[in-house]
Amino acid sequence: MARQKSYHHGDLRQALIGTGLDMLEEHGLEGLTLRKLAARVGVSHAAPEHHFPTLRHLMTAFAVEGFRLFAASMREAMAAAPDDPAEQLRAAARGYLAFARSRPHLFRLMFTANRLDWDDPAIGPPANAAHAVLEEISLPVARRMKLDTPEGRAAVEQLVWSQIHGHAHLMIDGKLPPEGDGGTGCEPFAAPLDLASVLLPE
Repeated sequence: MARQKSYHHGDLRQALIGTGLDMLEEHGLEGLTLRKLAARVGVSHAAPEHHFPTLRHLMTAFAVEGFRLFAASMREAMAAAPDDPAEQLRAAARGYLAFARSRPHLFRLMFTANRLDWDDPAIGPPANAAHAVLEEISLPVARRMKLDTPEGRAAVEQLVWSQIHGHAHLMIDGKLPPEGDGGTGCEPFAAPLDLASVLLPE
């Protein structure tokens, strides 16, 4: 019989999260269980329960890491773009879609409310950091449209988010043609990037 691996207290938790995120993308949400995860990590089937009593606890930990990576993807793209409102909007959209394309199952999980424990204090900061990007790229649009009030900013944020988020779901669900289809020469992120031209014309 194979020997079970030995982990320090924090190491096992991180091993479960890291391995679980890989399994999530390999098999989808429905193909992941705590027992399968324990087997992949090489610990007893009861070991994950010390850190994640239920699958919901594990999914919430996935989302915490997901929102951190999601915000980082957008911020990295924005840091590499010119300091111009339209270019920052385009860059944030690229980062948004790049994350969704690279981790589609995690992306879906992060926005599936009934799978997560939103009362977990760990999820608030990274989720808020991701939302802060939306607020930042939407503010110049609200000002351009003379909607710089709490209600107006919220409406603009909803408009920007709906367009990019909807495009992300269409992309990962295979409803949009892949890059290079049809010989159009269009980039795969053409639709959301055009939003900047509409909302922040030169």
